[in-house]
Amino acid sequence: MVSKQRNSLGKFESKLKKEDVIVVDAKAAKRTVFVTSLGNAIEWFDFGVYAYLAVTIGKVFFPEIDPSYQLIYAFATFAIAFIARPIGGYVFGMLGDRVGRKKILALTLIMMAASTLFIGLIPSYSTIGVAAPVLLLIARLVQGFSTGGEYAGAMTYIAESTPDKKRGYLASGLEVGTLVGFSVSAALVTLLTFILGPEKMVEWGWRIPFLIAGPLGIIGFYLRSRLEETPAFKAMEEVKEEESHQVSIKEILTNHWKPLLICIGIVLFYNTALYMVLTYMPSYLTQELGYGETKGLAYSLLVMVLIIPIILAAGYWSDRIGRNRIVIGALIGTILLSIPAFIMMGTGHDFVVFLGLFILGIMLAAFQGTLPATLPSLFFTEVRYGSLAITYNISTSLFGGTTPLVIASLVSMTHNSMVPAYLLMVVCVIGLVVVGFFVKETAGRSLRGSAPTVEHASEIAEVLKNPDKALWWKEELPSEKAVESDYKEHATVK
Repeated sequence: MVSKQRNSLGKFESKLKKEDVIVVDAKAAKRTVFVTSLGNAIEWFDFGVYAYLAVTIGKVFFPEIDPSYQLIYAFATFAIAFIARPIGGYVFGMLGDRVGRKKILALTLIMMAASTLFIGLIPSYSTIGVAAPVLLLIARLVQGFSTGGEYAGAMTYIAESTPDKKRGYLASGLEVGTLVGFSVSAALVTLLTFILGPEKMVEWGWRIPFLIAGPLGIIGFYLRSRLEETPAFKAMEEVKEEESHQVSIKEILTNHWKPLLICIGIVLFYNTALYMVLTYMPSYLTQELGYGETKGLAYSLLVMVLIIPIILAAGYWSDRIGRNRIVIGALIGTILLSIPAFIMMGTGHDFVVFLGLFILGIMLAAFQGTLPATLPSLFFTEVRYGSLAITYNISTSLFGGTTPLVIASLVSMTHNSMVPAYLLMVVCVIGLVVVGFFVKETAGRSLRGSAPTVEHASEIAEVLKNPDKALWWKEELPSEKAVESDYKEHATVK
C-alpha cells in the first residue's frame, strides 16, 4: 500500500512517497475489465435464464397450482434463492479479503454454472412429483450462495484494478457484462419460444438454456483463473506482518457501520430498479398486459441492447462531472417518469409500449454506469470485499430479489397495474436521501485505504504535490480508541 502501516485498517505513519503510488497499465486494466465482465456475463446468463422462463417454469414445476398463481410460485422460487445470498456474501466476502479476489471469483463462477446445469437436468413434476420443485429449490439456493460472492467480488476486483481517473468508465463495463448475460439469455429464450412454441417449451425446450451453462462455466473459470490479483490487494498484503490479524465480522460492524448502512440504502433503489426492469417486465407485459411471451421478451431484449452505450456514457461522464450528480439526476427522473412510463406501456400501441419500457431502461442505465464504481469506494481495502458482499446481498435479498414476487403479489391482490410505478417511486425517494446527504463524491479519488492509482508514471509528480488530498480518506479512519480496543492483541498503537 504505502510506506508503513500502523494497523490493518491502513493508517499511515509517514507521508506519501513516489514508490507508494500504484501505476496501472492501461491495456492490462482493460483486459482485466473484459475478462471480469465476461465472467459476470456468464453468471448473469445463468441467473437471467430462470427469470425469462418464469412463466414456463411455473407450468413445469407447479402444474397442479391454479394458473393465475403459477407465476407467483415461480417467482417465489426465484426469490427464495436470495436467502442464501447473504450467507454466500459472508463466506466468500470474508475469504476474498483474506486469500484474494481472483480465487474466489473463479470459484463462484463454477458453482453457479454447475447449479444452473443441474436445473436443466431435473425431471418435471409429472415425472417425480413434489421432488421436482424441491430439487429446483435446492439448485436455486446453490445459485444464490454462489452469486453472493460474485457481483460484489467483481465490483471489488475492477475497482482495485483501474486508475482513479477512469474508474467510473471502466467499472461500467461490468454492467455491460450483466446486460450481455441477460440479453443473451433473453434472446435465447425468445428464439426457442418462437421456434418451438409454448407447448414444446413446457415439454422439453425450457431445458436447453440451462444445459448451455455447463460449457460456458468452464470457459469462464479458465479465463478468471488466469487473472492477476488486484494491485490494491497485493499492496496491502506486502505490508502485512507475518502473523497479521484477520478482520472479523464484529470489527466490520463496529468500525464500518456507517458505510454498511449507506450501501444497503443504495442497493435498495438500485436493485429494485434492476430486477424490475430486467427480470419482472417480460412477465408483466405477458401476464398483466396481455402481450404474447415472445413479444414481451423481444421488447425487453431490445431495451437491454439499446441501453448498453448509455451505461458506458454514464460511466465516462461520471469520471468528469461526478457520480453523485448522475445518480441524483436519474433518481429524480425515475420519480417523475415512472407513472407516465407505465401508462404508456398500458396503451397497447407497440411503439408507445416500447418507449415506456425504454424510459425505465435509460434511468436504470444511469445507475448501472455509476454505482459499480461508487459502491466499492465506500469501504477500506482490507474489508472491501467482505463488507460489500455482506451488505449488498442483504439489501438485495430483502429488496431486489423479492421485487418480482412482491410486485406480482401486489398486482394480483389490488388488480392495479400501476403498483410497479408506485414502488419504484418510493425506493427512489429513499435513494435521494441516501445519496444526497450521506454519499461522499469519490470520482477521480483514490479508494479508501489505498494509495492513489494512476495510468501513467508522469502523473505521480502531480499526486505527490498534495499528499493529504491524495490520502483524503485518512480522516475517516476509526479513532485511536476504537482501534486500540479492537486490535490491542494484534497491533501496536502509538
